[in-house]
Amino acid sequence: MRILLIEDEPEMASVLKTARERQEFIVDRSSTLADAEMMARVGAYDAIVLDRRLPDGEGLDLIPRLRAMHVDTPVIALTAMAGLNDRVGGLNAGADDYMAKPFATEELVARLRALHRRQFTLRADRIEAGRLIYDFGHREALVGDRVLDLPRRERLVLETLVRRPGRTVMRRVLEEAVYALDDEIGSNALDAHISRLRRKLADVAAGIEIRAIRNVGYLLRTVP
Repeated sequence: MRILLIEDEPEMASVLKTARERQEFIVDRSSTLADAEMMARVGAYDAIVLDRRLPDGEGLDLIPRLRAMHVDTPVIALTAMAGLNDRVGGLNAGADDYMAKPFATEELVARLRALHRRQFTLRADRIEAGRLIYDFGHREALVGDRVLDLPRRERLVLETLVRRPGRTVMRRVLEEAVYALDDEIGSNALDAHISRLRRKLADVAAGIEIRAIRNVGYLLRTVP
């Protein structure tokens, strides 16, 4: 799950650190609305965590701008403005959820997961390719009754490819799905994840293959 954290206090960047270390989230951070708008427009985020008091304005003002650009990523307002009128105003302004500081990290993680699950009530939450079934609600890949044991980055690669079966996915798109902006990415790191994923799919006869498209990216397709 990729999160855009819009917060100008550096200390807040560590809020999701524990969850990230448990390999739950990829977190990108912006300290201004201007940068956040650009990142949300070009990035593929599952949720946005938004402070209200930012150096260049009221955080809630970003929401209608994103919706006008057809960016429908759910937003959690996370702010010290915790009065009843603040909360009501935040929800009326378009926030999908509203949390007051201080807060428990576990609660924020739970709310992020709830928002993520809610997205799949509006679209198919399972995709079949060959003998593979990918369950987006539970973030699981199944072949028959077997759940594949996939580390986070291999699972994120598979999620990205299975959403576009039969279509080439550019390397840049895959790297954005797997790595945070501040991650150091080795030249062959993505290829190594895909190589291991290929072996695991072949071992269980998943009926799909990941084909390299030279100098472009990768394509997932079914095989006999």
